[in-house]
Amino acid sequence: MLSNLTLNQFTAYGRNGQLVLSLNSEKILPENAPVRLTRAQLEELDYRKLYEAYSSKGRKSKVDPSVLFQVIAYAYQCGIYTSRKIEEACRYRVDFLWLLDGQGAPDHATIARFRTGRCKEALEDLFYQQVSKLERMGEVDHKTVFIDGSKMESAAGRYTFCWRKSTEKQLAKVKTKALNLGYSSLESLSSFLEAEKEKITFVHGIGHRKSPEQKRWEEINDLFQKWSKYQKDLEIMGETRNSYSKTDKDATFMRMKEDHMRNGQLKPAYNLQIAVNSEYITGLGVFSNRTDFGTLIPLLEKMKKEHGCQYEEVCADAGYESLDNYLYLEENEQISFIKPSNYEQKKTKKFRKQIGRAENMHYDPKEDCFTCAAGRKLPLRRESLERKGKQIITTGRYRCESCKDCPCRNACCQAKDLDRPKEIRLQKTFWEKRIASQTNITTEHGIYVRMCRSIQVEGAFGLLKNDFGFRRFLTKEKANVTAECYFLALGFNLKKLWMKREKNRLQTHLSAIHIA
Repeated sequence: MLSNLTLNQFTAYGRNGQLVLSLNSEKILPENAPVRLTRAQLEELDYRKLYEAYSSKGRKSKVDPSVLFQVIAYAYQCGIYTSRKIEEACRYRVDFLWLLDGQGAPDHATIARFRTGRCKEALEDLFYQQVSKLERMGEVDHKTVFIDGSKMESAAGRYTFCWRKSTEKQLAKVKTKALNLGYSSLESLSSFLEAEKEKITFVHGIGHRKSPEQKRWEEINDLFQKWSKYQKDLEIMGETRNSYSKTDKDATFMRMKEDHMRNGQLKPAYNLQIAVNSEYITGLGVFSNRTDFGTLIPLLEKMKKEHGCQYEEVCADAGYESLDNYLYLEENEQISFIKPSNYEQKKTKKFRKQIGRAENMHYDPKEDCFTCAAGRKLPLRRESLERKGKQIITTGRYRCESCKDCPCRNACCQAKDLDRPKEIRLQKTFWEKRIASQTNITTEHGIYVRMCRSIQVEGAFGLLKNDFGFRRFLTKEKANVTAECYFLALGFNLKKLWMKREKNRLQTHLSAIHIA
């Protein structure tokens, strides 16, 4: 016989005069189950944008869109990502059945359609609503934000690459051939093809001889098709990308840390950027950029728009250092804790031996001149000004009067002309902002913030890749990948909230670190 404890997990009802026991998921789930927290966090959100995006016209889902959203967010919290495995969980797992609350289990096609790009804006809105709720709970604040990025592989084929250099080389060859035939533009080729097409009787197959006119038309048509294709390839890549995948045109080939062939092979990927505050992901962005410095401003602008305010301090690693980023933070009165790109290099002996570098020369701000290793001065010879936004960018050129008979010339000056003196081109505005940021990170508070960054944002990527097991996107195209990332971030935040509640760490913001 079943024990009383086990009987409490079932609900008895009659069917055709017989007693039937039905599983009662409400009694099986413990009070501190993560799924209960998930429902409590997500059921109070405003789902109007989701209902607009997920229209009931046409194919109608078994599950209400708000419930389906909660199911997928909870699946990502549990490390379940494929649509078929989510469907299986909805059919057999008690926690998913409890979340469905009597509604039928959605099939894998419904789940796959739901997390596509058409719901991206609605998912984005729901994600930032949940972040706002965390702020009202006192879980996050707008004091310090930690930003980092990681390259995540796309679902595109690994060998579907299209390279900029190869495309430009082939396009140049096609243009040369067309010019030799008397056609200088794509429009002139198109005009010829349209005008001659009606005049030619085209023949194909065995036993037919092509006329000279048809052969010329086909030759020019081949050039036209190639020219159009190469030009379209360059348009897809834009000005900032050097490659793209033919099966996912938004993905760029990047060098990944996960190298299964161990040969530095480039793979189609996206640059996922996340902003972390108080151990929660409070903002994210998906970019096709291979580098990080061009992603900081768009990410901060997005968060400022969605949060309604901005962070006081921005902490990022050396990959985000650029003049534009420094100027943006200064204009928005945000304190920069960005590590200079040469910060670690300056600690090495090899760097200090490079006496020709401006960093290794003594600078006198009163005279505005450098002094080289041989004791000769490099005064300011010319200064240029450039306006960038509201800022004036200053670039100075410093030149030694003479380097003749200098014992350090070979190690200091790279000019082949022996009569040419040592010259330094220095972007003074960037130099000043770099020194200010380096000063910030070397203060006691700056050291503390940098240590917290390595724990919070790098720790978040560590959890996503190792504990969550998320290393490759399941969808293609930037809109679909972004929608997938919002589910991933929601699942991460919900699990982090549950863990902090279980360990009695709610409303803790920065890590407790004791600096010796």
